[in-house]
Amino acid sequence: MKEKIIKYNSEVSERIDKFLITEISELSRTNIQNLINQNNILVNNNVIKPNYKLKNDDLITIKFNESEELDVVKQNIPIQIVYEDDDLLIVNKDKGMVVHPSAGHKDGTLVNALMYHCKNLSSINGIIRPGIVHRIDKDTSGLLIVAKNDKSHIKLSEMIANKEIKRRYYALVHGNIKHDYGTIDAPIARNPKERKEMAIIDGGKPSTTNFTVVKRYEKYSLIECELETGRTHQIRVHMKYINSPLVGDKVYGPRRTLETKGQMLHSKSLEFVHPISNKKIEINTELPQYFKDVLKKLEQ
Repeated sequence: MKEKIIKYNSEVSERIDKFLITEISELSRTNIQNLINQNNILVNNNVIKPNYKLKNDDLITIKFNESEELDVVKQNIPIQIVYEDDDLLIVNKDKGMVVHPSAGHKDGTLVNALMYHCKNLSSINGIIRPGIVHRIDKDTSGLLIVAKNDKSHIKLSEMIANKEIKRRYYALVHGNIKHDYGTIDAPIARNPKERKEMAIIDGGKPSTTNFTVVKRYEKYSLIECELETGRTHQIRVHMKYINSPLVGDKVYGPRRTLETKGQMLHSKSLEFVHPISNKKIEINTELPQYFKDVLKKLEQ
């Protein structure tokens, strides 16, 4: 039996089954309700019902039977590790790579590659997501922190919740944004009409994105975004909200867009204090070639 512990950080109450669908993509609502009915999901070590409404600082404990989880195999898939020590590593993920296995992606993921290249990964997220502290979408490229032991994993998770890790993204968006910088403060929750999508919803989780215009093109803008929160699809949803959706975003963007094989979004830099050694870590990447190629076409 594996355990996963999640701390609920929101002043807005939310049903536990709806919350966990967002947090654990490999489980369906039926799976979650069954786990609750079997007393394998507890809140503050207490038995709860599927309609329990979470409160700020609630501690959720989820117990998984290993037989219910997917087998994850080691695969010799090339990955770019840009930083590594005994406690953590940072990967520059390629566009198109899924972060962890799920029903639709049983192998070929970053986790499959990490298990081949690394001897030790934290066990907090079970066998499906070992070491994964935070995620980025399949079609988002760039930097991702991976924990190599449980101590660093817990501290990194707390640092993200406390906004102690600076994460900056580059995005190419539709529209020539006139102002040089801005802040988007709009709550995000799962779209009640489409379970796989997120949306701006009153009563959703507080979500804040700061952005700066790096360069303007005739019909597009290159922006740098800094996340204060880390909600699912946050940048994509927020840019749609201000009518500047990401180029190539087939879910939140317009049908007519540049051909890019997915949204133009790159996790470009990370800045934080190492959770164990306390040394300052600053990692900055170049834009990947796919991104440079699109910008070059716009220049022409």
